[in-house]
Amino acid sequence: MYLETIQEIKPLDEAAMSAARQRQSNLTKPQGSLGRLEELSIKVAGIRGQAIPRLEHKAIVTMAADHGVVAEGVSLFPQEVTAQMVQNFLHGGAGINVLARQVGARVVVVDMGVRTDLEPHSSLVSRKVAYGTRNMARGPAMTREEALQAIEAGIEILEGELEKGLDIVGSGDMGVGNTTASSAITAAITGESVAKVAGRGTGIGDRQLRHKVKVIERALRVNQPDAADPLDVLAKVGGFEIGGLVGVMIGAARHRIPIVIDGFISGAAALIATRMAPKLGDFLIAGHISAERGHRVALKHLGLEPLLDLEMRLGEGTGAALAIFIIEAALRTLAEMATFAEAGVAEANNKLK
Repeated sequence: MYLETIQEIKPLDEAAMSAARQRQSNLTKPQGSLGRLEELSIKVAGIRGQAIPRLEHKAIVTMAADHGVVAEGVSLFPQEVTAQMVQNFLHGGAGINVLARQVGARVVVVDMGVRTDLEPHSSLVSRKVAYGTRNMARGPAMTREEALQAIEAGIEILEGELEKGLDIVGSGDMGVGNTTASSAITAAITGESVAKVAGRGTGIGDRQLRHKVKVIERALRVNQPDAADPLDVLAKVGGFEIGGLVGVMIGAARHRIPIVIDGFISGAAALIATRMAPKLGDFLIAGHISAERGHRVALKHLGLEPLLDLEMRLGEGTGAALAIFIIEAALRTLAEMATFAEAGVAEANNKLK
């Protein structure tokens, strides 16, 4: 299914972008004076295929899974925290719930591979591939078939959200150990050293960070992921939530939905997704730059400039939620500002240019 979905991804709509650009040039302001807000509105017009797009239906898809590599001592927190935080999401008490309420976005909580059985909940989407990945420091994190299952689950979840109305989607994550997997993916895809991309995650100290780097280097040495085969990278050193986010991104691009990526884990998913579907890169918007240093490497490789730099590293989709507010502001200026003609304001004199 995912290959067919990738083949259906179309380029940005140049006619819609041209119309949005023309309207921007006629609004009551000096040209370019709204800076990146103008660029954002034109890009979203191209993604949506609408000269004046609106964001009525917003969602953050927060995917959760556990990682076997936690057994190597790479995190401050025990794996139980993943399941506990999923419960927090479901009860509306997490950072992502607060920020999503602020921007009017629904939070879609997905169990992609939490290592325990979660109690059924009306707001929980269960697409568990397995009870956490295997320890990638000792062999592949998952099988190729499991990686495919995670991606296709993500596509299906995105399509299910379309039925509820969806104009923009943000990516989010939860999983103790997932910065370790994301560091391995980023190093494998970009070719950068593990020391350059591995960060402190949950706040580990210098000694534990050095250990984390060694664990990731061992995982890459043991598994030899093939950068030319993104599915191989995902299977060998990835995570089920990362695979699910890859599917969300592929599905969103297919349906011309802007994709606001959150932090480092979403950045790693985007590296996999764009290697699978190069056209998908045009549909990505970097919500923010994470304090995790590997995120900067990932965004540079993706050719994306983040909208915000707030030194955040929480994950969950929090940076994406904040960025959606900025994106909606950009689109509102495009749609609601008056043109010079409408407002009866004299335009700039361009005769001496």
